[in-house]
Amino acid sequence: MSKIGRKPISFSSAKVEVDGSSISISGSKAKFTHEVPAELKVLLQDKTLVLSAADDTKKTRSLWGLHRALLANKIKGVETGFEQVVKIVGHGYKAQLSGKKLVFSLGYSHKIDYTMPADVSVELDKPGQLLTFKSYDKALLGHVCDEIRKFRLPEPYKGTGIIRSGEKIIRKAGKTGA
Repeated sequence: MSKIGRKPISFSSAKVEVDGSSISISGSKAKFTHEVPAELKVLLQDKTLVLSAADDTKKTRSLWGLHRALLANKIKGVETGFEQVVKIVGHGYKAQLSGKKLVFSLGYSHKIDYTMPADVSVELDKPGQLLTFKSYDKALLGHVCDEIRKFRLPEPYKGTGIIRSGEKIIRKAGKTGA
């Protein structure tokens, strides 16, 4: 049995409809449609969604846990949404918001423009070094934060770069004079 797959998904404000293998989820923030493989069955009991597997093979167990997690993320996304905090560390490193674009100054000879997707919003603090990204789609939010992090990866000697919240940078000792 899948430990993740057998957990029921409870929800409060989302509207969930099951039509065979298609599940439509809608809420105040967004609307999703999710297709479940034929090996899985979906039951809707008042405010709880339960997935069950048809057989006990390794492939079915892995699909069971995967689709349960995807459905849980989509339900949480339409109800409350997701948030990711990114910190820019470095002297003179900052970001500015101009319309739907983020303009980064990261110590290169040029500025980097990044066009934000329509489903992701961003808030910046006053110095432009703490960015808070919000979205109802967890996968898209993670993808955007990873793309921004690639502009200036964290550096192990000085600790500068673009760092996600909760990420630990393992610092290295520099050279010592002999």
